[in-house]
Amino acid sequence: MTNYVEIEGVVGSSEEIVKQNMKFRTGKFVWRVSFTAPLNPATVNNMNLYVTTADDKPLKTSIRYDATNNYIEIEPLEAYAQNESYILVITKNVESKGGQKLKNEIKLKFHI
Repeated sequence: MTNYVEIEGVVGSSEEIVKQNMKFRTGKFVWRVSFTAPLNPATVNNMNLYVTTADDKPLKTSIRYDATNNYIEIEPLEAYAQNESYILVITKNVESKGGQKLKNEIKLKFHI
């Protein structure tokens, strides 16, 4: 058994921009997504960023935006299940402060 989350694939982005430096310990790790431009906080919500099971069942999450360091944290409100696959989705509706949207929706499939 591995202590790391296994990233199974990334759609809508080049895989080299996805960096993994986390160790799975509690089942409730936080995803941190960094952006190159400041975001419009009104677009940082559970409709535009979310996690689902592999069969599209949504997980309850808490979304936080750190405007100083320009990243979003996505924390599950319940533990991930072992030996399950999940999908982190960042939709094109996430906007910069200047109104620019992401070019592509990003889907990152991971396995616990």
